Amino acid sequence: MYDVAIIGAGINGCSIAFELTQAGKKVILIDMCSVAGGGSGAAGAFISPKFSKAGELKELLHEAFLYSMDFYETNFPHLLSKRALLHIAQNDEDAESLRTYKEQTQLELLTPSKEIINAITQEAQTQENISINAGLVNAEAMCQALAKSAKFVKEKVESLVYDEGMWNINEEYCAKEVVLATGAYESLLDEPYIQLRGIWGHRIDIKTTTQNPYSLHQFVSISPSKEGVVAIGATHNVHYHPQTSTEPYDLEEGRAELLAKAARTLKLEDVEIIRDYTGLRSGSFDYIPIVGPLVLSNATLQNKSLRLHTKTPDYESYSYYPNLTMINGNGGYGFVLAPYLAKILSEYILSEKKISPRLLPARFFARWAKKL
Repeated sequence: MYDVAIIGAGINGCSIAFELTQAGKKVILIDMCSVAGGGSGAAGAFISPKFSKAGELKELLHEAFLYSMDFYETNFPHLLSKRALLHIAQNDEDAESLRTYKEQTQLELLTPSKEIINAITQEAQTQENISINAGLVNAEAMCQALAKSAKFVKEKVESLVYDEGMWNINEEYCAKEVVLATGAYESLLDEPYIQLRGIWGHRIDIKTTTQNPYSLHQFVSISPSKEGVVAIGATHNVHYHPQTSTEPYDLEEGRAELLAKAARTLKLEDVEIIRDYTGLRSGSFDYIPIVGPLVLSNATLQNKSLRLHTKTPDYESYSYYPNLTMINGNGGYGFVLAPYLAKILSEYILSEKKISPRLLPARFFARWAKKL
């Protein structure tokens, strides 16, 4: 028997596993593939904020960026590469957002070096840009390190049943608590209000004689050079889903798109593709991640005294699954958000510390129930 069962071994599942095992909990981590076998393993794992004018997501990512940089440096300094980041505008609207961000931010702004200016294309040099101190991590190695103290099981979860105060998983494993970190794959629950966007991610590692000293973000993300190897990646295909698409993903077409977009930013020379990484990442429909307990919709709808058509829903009056939570919907910012969100969720599980309503799954139930 386990204290907590975590279903899904991407960066979210591994991050919450780390927090709970650090607190002395006995944790089992279950995934149908492997640790970082899905979208997390295909990530470039850049640690950066969101360069936009304003909004909830910008604020959340700023908090998460500061927290996660410190978290990785404190706990896994050998897996964190601290590098300057150069973000280049894609268009006029993006340029205006960067100008506003630079006026408002308290982050230290850097002057791009001559080395990086010489490495980027003439087109990129003419665009508005911003440069800050940021970082990137080794995606697979980081997930493995976070999950080290949990029991990992490679198995597809077919059944999840709550009985006599315990969660029974596949009629084989028992746990007091369950955390769903399944990304955009199966939700495991028949709850129509839980709707996640699947976004296909593709990353290629290439050998190139081009020397790139910075993390570059424009049309795609490009890593700094390391022993002649550069990673190019993007979360860019909202139409392909490995479980529902009738045709397999076209690797050659994906490679060509990544290289074409990267070549608009960086002067790539003598390119040789050495490895592909692909996987499905998840995003929420309001772009804010989802963290916290899950609403039991049938029981909540049967509560005749509950007011569903209200501007300020009373989330505490809803009925919830016992000891069942979710951490999901990070979009393309998985390695920025996960440590921060895992801290929030672990504090809820361990000490019932309240979670901000802006993150709760209940917000989606409230919207869905109104439409009924």
